[in-house]
Amino acid sequence: MIIKIASRNSPLAIAQVDEVLKEINIHHPSVQFDSIFIETVGDKDQQTSLRTLAKTDFFTKEIDEQLSNGNCRIGIHSAKDLPDPIPEGLIIVAITKGVDSSDSLVLNPGKTPFNLPINSLIATSSERREDAVRKIIPHACFTDIRGNVNQRLKMLEEGKIDGLVVAEAALIRLGLTNLNRFKLPDQTTPLQGQLAIVARQDDVEMDELFSAIDCRVLLK
Repeated sequence: MIIKIASRNSPLAIAQVDEVLKEINIHHPSVQFDSIFIETVGDKDQQTSLRTLAKTDFFTKEIDEQLSNGNCRIGIHSAKDLPDPIPEGLIIVAITKGVDSSDSLVLNPGKTPFNLPINSLIATSSERREDAVRKIIPHACFTDIRGNVNQRLKMLEEGKIDGLVVAEAALIRLGLTNLNRFKLPDQTTPLQGQLAIVARQDDVEMDELFSAIDCRVLLK
């Protein structure tokens, strides 16, 4: 059996697909997968701030359309990016256990939260993350940032910003845990670090197949 998958086309999304396939192949080694990677409206639109964005389909719309149209059988998303509610006719067949759910403040080599200059510029598009940074760097200034993780890190390397808040899970999945970073103390957004597998509501086969890695089932 070959199962067609849809996902975003960023390096992080591709790593997330690989993570899901490795997990499912432990339980179903004979199943094969064919992946299609899609640029979503959230990838194309680099201007809209994420600070006040509700639980919309900003990062999922095009992938879920592929599902609804029958062009693939599952979609893989960052679980925190899921719209609420998900589109009619679709169902979440699994939420993975995931990896570290914390947020990290990435700084240039040799820098710490305690030796940054006054009014250092920290990049994040999240008010929650901004509040967490303020607790350890009260004098920081903030700016929105968009783009994939590598694009954002390039801004740090080029000195356009002094710090960058990134999900620790993203750094783990991209093999970037060598970076100079400091975990933020506050709670993070629900489901951060976990992945969601979505299928059509009537696709019983996918529901049964991916139950093997569904942390909701395993917790029960």
